[in-house]
Amino acid sequence: MNPTRETTQSSHSSRSLTLAERADRYALYQRSVQDVAWEMHFVEQTFRALRKRAPQQLREDFCGTALAACEWVKRNRRHQAIGVDIDPAVLAWGRQHNVSRLAPRIARRLRLLQADVLTVQVPTVDIILAFNFSYWIFKERALLREYFRQVRQGLSADGIFMLDAYGGYDAFREMREREDFGRFTYVWEQAAYEPVSGQTTCHIHFSFPDGSRLRQAFSYHWRLWTLPELRELLAEAGFEKITVYFEGTDAKTGEGNGVFQPTARGKADPAWIAYIMAQT
Repeated sequence: MNPTRETTQSSHSSRSLTLAERADRYALYQRSVQDVAWEMHFVEQTFRALRKRAPQQLREDFCGTALAACEWVKRNRRHQAIGVDIDPAVLAWGRQHNVSRLAPRIARRLRLLQADVLTVQVPTVDIILAFNFSYWIFKERALLREYFRQVRQGLSADGIFMLDAYGGYDAFREMREREDFGRFTYVWEQAAYEPVSGQTTCHIHFSFPDGSRLRQAFSYHWRLWTLPELRELLAEAGFEKITVYFEGTDAKTGEGNGVFQPTARGKADPAWIAYIMAQT
């Protein structure tokens, strides 16, 4: 018997469920946060430009629902992927909703592992990804350096580690931003920032046209790492060349143009997202 479940079902029986109560937080996240078709194209083309060959094996750390790993194996019959995440619930959701939609011949080239990225042992790969800032869960320099060293050992001789970061002076503010997706509104909240430790707490909320809300659908307790810190730690972990890719600006709108180029000097924008390519 599950008293909590019975109580919940009873309370819902006398009324219609709100849109928030019917919502699937993982599906909402995938639609509002991720653009894996664009990202996997960027990953593949950047590797080709840097290594003058086609990549094949990819490892997605902190893979969550493994949407990116699924996209990778769909792109080319030679592509193989490993997704690593410590949370069994999100991996189960990914298997049910993402992996199950792949043709069996494609799904065979994808392997999902419930494991700690600090200790996972798998064959070396061409590319390791740490996207959506998830590696910021490592709040101490020694621990983040240990993770970077583990990644370095997991790469092939000419492999590349690709990670993302965000920053700008708005990144240190306690604030909310909203984006309308029609059937729902995505809300990014920077709920707290503590300057001595550099730790930040952020939440993702969703609101719906019927007035209902899915509060704290996702919560993150991170250290807000800066690009100089990340570059230094990557170098200490054994990476020999570390390049930052910043997004260009559309001259008409003043917004990002979706084109990321390597740069040695960025602008003092209030908010930016960058990719880092760490080469062995």
